[in-house]
Amino acid sequence: MKLLGKILIIDDNKGILSALELLLQDVYKTVTTLQNPNGITSVKDLKTYDVVLLDMNFSSRVNTGNEGFFWLRKLKDIIPDTSVIMMTAFGDVELAVNTLKEGAVDFVLKPWDNEKILATIHSAFQLGKSQKKLRLLEQNEKHLKQLINDTQHDIIGNSPALKSVLNITKKVAKTKASVLITGENGTGKELFAKAIHRQSLQNQEILINVDVSALTESLFESELFGHVKGAFTDAKNDRIGKFEIAHKGTIFLDEIGNLPLQLQAKLLKVIQEKQIVRVGSNKVIPIDVRLICATNCNLYKMVEEGTFREDLLYRINTIHIEIPPLRERANDVIEIADYFLNKYAHKYDKKGLKLHAPIKKKLLKHHWPGNIRELQHTIERCVILSENNELTVNDFMLNHHKTKSFNTVDMTIDEMEKNMIINALKKHNGNFSSTAEQLGITRQTLYNKTKRFKI
Repeated sequence: MKLLGKILIIDDNKGILSALELLLQDVYKTVTTLQNPNGITSVKDLKTYDVVLLDMNFSSRVNTGNEGFFWLRKLKDIIPDTSVIMMTAFGDVELAVNTLKEGAVDFVLKPWDNEKILATIHSAFQLGKSQKKLRLLEQNEKHLKQLINDTQHDIIGNSPALKSVLNITKKVAKTKASVLITGENGTGKELFAKAIHRQSLQNQEILINVDVSALTESLFESELFGHVKGAFTDAKNDRIGKFEIAHKGTIFLDEIGNLPLQLQAKLLKVIQEKQIVRVGSNKVIPIDVRLICATNCNLYKMVEEGTFREDLLYRINTIHIEIPPLRERANDVIEIADYFLNKYAHKYDKKGLKLHAPIKKKLLKHHWPGNIRELQHTIERCVILSENNELTVNDFMLNHHKTKSFNTVDMTIDEMEKNMIINALKKHNGNFSSTAEQLGITRQTLYNKTKRFKI
């Protein structure tokens, strides 16, 4: 059975061409011969050939091999993934070494042994296939990274508060400095992390997003640093951690303020030493990542309270970016609302929807305690519930949260719980530790509830 391979033979000796063609035609699907190397570019579908056998001398009484080197370089420029085997009757060790340095995969002396040259060609054929697969995988990986990094939309708005933050973001992006992004829930901290990555020197590599608060203590090291087979009961295979995946790229640790104190030391060690060790292994793996962290907690206050390590804070806080809440970006509310209106009108096939003056006035008067996330959910809900492809003021049932007291009459238990959490967070300036202590719940429970209630 013939292999699905294509072989090109280039030699000025017709006898050599005939002998090799006869030897290879029963093994390979296509065998093409060429007596003059000047005809290389005229070979049909040249890039589809798997192996080229190239003579080193084409002029009479010349045996320096210089002609072969010239055409080898030409071939590597035109078909870099194709394996090239050099042939000559005037070979020595130095010449053979030089051909390999120039990019040939092997060197064959004339006259040849049939079995040996068949083995040499087959090895070159397999190598060429592997190189092409590798190149395809690299291209696919690059394309995948590009898709991942391009899935986010631009940061919308022109308010002075936003422009100030964007100016800082642009300056820090080109460095490898660690960045701490803070701000209330729903302000778009992850969006700013992605913007930094897109403008960074690592933008051709991947951005790995890790929600730290969602990691249980038992899985923390495995998720971030990886593990080897047999490291623990369910470790049936080796696993690469998030830091290793992000090597040469960026890792974004969201909700860093919710990381338990006992795990902060492990993270600090990795950041300081720039290396990880997979769970169950002793092998040290160097890492080179750009670190971006985000939180809605006051980490300085947590340091004072002893719930966040001061040395870790300084490691992640080379540059601090505070994202302004939506209420301080009043000029941006309508522009952002229009963006989400177009997005969801297209999604739910509600064409022609517009924000009329009374609606804009109502949106501008709202305090937006849930920030951009609240505005997004509000617009989506209104688009879904709108009738006759027209929005009215009554479609915008905005929740006005009261911070000092609230009437529990006609409230559901969920609504009461949501208001209690909002008030407690307000009282403690967004500090999750103090809020959780007041409410008698754990920080993780509090975090889960804020996500559930979209606070």
